[in-house]
Amino acid sequence: MRSWSWFLSRVMRLFLRWFRLCPRRGRRKRPSRIRDLWNYGTLLLKSLHYNVLTNSDTVLDCVFEPIYWLVDNMTRWFGVVFVSLVILLTSSVVIIVYLCVLPIIFSTYPVHWILWHLCYGHWNLLMLVYHYYKATTTCPGSPPQEKSEIPTVTICKKCIVPKPARTHHCSICNRCILKMDHHCPWLNNCVGHFNHRYFFSFCLFMTMACIYCSISAKDMFLDAYNAIESSYQTPPPPAFTHQERMVHKSLVYLWVLTSSVAVALGALTLWHAVLITRGETSVERHINRKERKRLRLKGKVFRNPYHHGKMNNWKIFLGVEKQSDWLTRVLLPSGHLPHGDGLTWDGPSHRINTMAI
Repeated sequence: MRSWSWFLSRVMRLFLRWFRLCPRRGRRKRPSRIRDLWNYGTLLLKSLHYNVLTNSDTVLDCVFEPIYWLVDNMTRWFGVVFVSLVILLTSSVVIIVYLCVLPIIFSTYPVHWILWHLCYGHWNLLMLVYHYYKATTTCPGSPPQEKSEIPTVTICKKCIVPKPARTHHCSICNRCILKMDHHCPWLNNCVGHFNHRYFFSFCLFMTMACIYCSISAKDMFLDAYNAIESSYQTPPPPAFTHQERMVHKSLVYLWVLTSSVAVALGALTLWHAVLITRGETSVERHINRKERKRLRLKGKVFRNPYHHGKMNNWKIFLGVEKQSDWLTRVLLPSGHLPHGDGLTWDGPSHRINTMAI
């Protein structure tokens, strides 16, 4: 596709040619000259976008291209803001837990519950921080730019390089991503082959941490909320100190924030768990749905070539090869690489083709 500067230069040349020719011709020849120039301008415009594969989707993509460009650039710049927001909100919750929740637990709970809260809370915090750091700093992976013997399925229209299977172009990162799932503004990074596990683990442990805080601080939240509401009653109750009022407001903030995040992020985590069980990514889910409808009209059944069975999909995704890996690679921080290189993919042993009559 030609650049817009080239198009504008051709349009200016077209108008200059019109103004240069009009005074030299008589009035009777102007209509034909106008028609020729109109046809030439129409042909020039069509040459920018027309091809034999043009359809309604291509036209809509061209129309909405400025909007896509604006959204991509805003997402790229706001990614830093979103990452800072995640760090700020998470830090505020941790500070409130240490300053407000743990003192109440130490003074009112029995010893075994105190030990459980200390062990589980710090383990969950460690897993959350580790996986978020790895998800934001790990490169999702890109195909090699030079020529290679790696099998490819198509050519990227933007990078103009071969694309291996499950590779898609990210317009925000402006590069192709291996096994691309989506671009996450909360990570300011793409979710791909090498950091997909980190992203899902972060979502899972963040959801678990929010549920844990919501359940553990529920009674504290109710007491704090009632204390705040009682200050508006007549006659007023005994006045609370400034420190007590701050504790009440902090507990209300803690419970509302963690409960809201638990619901929203929990739904997202559940959705990604379903995709992992099916052996799909977010991008492949839309592609497979269209392919499933197309083959259904032909009386055929679509088979996902990357579906190895529900349990095997999870083992491949988590990198579990033996029983001890469930502890060392799943329940403890682990930086092991994912299965494969993201360039070639092994099909299920029981089926190679993707269609069945």
